[in-house]
Amino acid sequence: MTKTKHSKMGKRLIAAMKEVVDHVEGRAALPMRYVEIPQDVDVKAIRSKLGLSQAEFSRRYAVSLRSLQEWEQGRRRPESAVRAYLTVIERDQDAVEKALTKKS
Repeated sequence: MTKTKHSKMGKRLIAAMKEVVDHVEGRAALPMRYVEIPQDVDVKAIRSKLGLSQAEFSRRYAVSLRSLQEWEQGRRRPESAVRAYLTVIERDQDAVEKALTKKS
């Protein structure tokens, strides 16, 4: 029998699959990670902190200009996924821009 050499990624995948099998067969519990999505997000404060106009913020982060205006004027409230996205923008806008920037 030939021993196969695994890359780091291969070893990580094998270990992860063993964890899944142990979990499915009741031998181990997978660690749970919970995120806390804010109930309220001050969209205007986030945008102002970044020094962007509504149009600039809308273009940079692919958010509907109309929705942005509605949120800022209090006529609508962002859905939970959008609140999470806005929270990430507020905390680490460089990471968001890096993730959204098309690489050539």
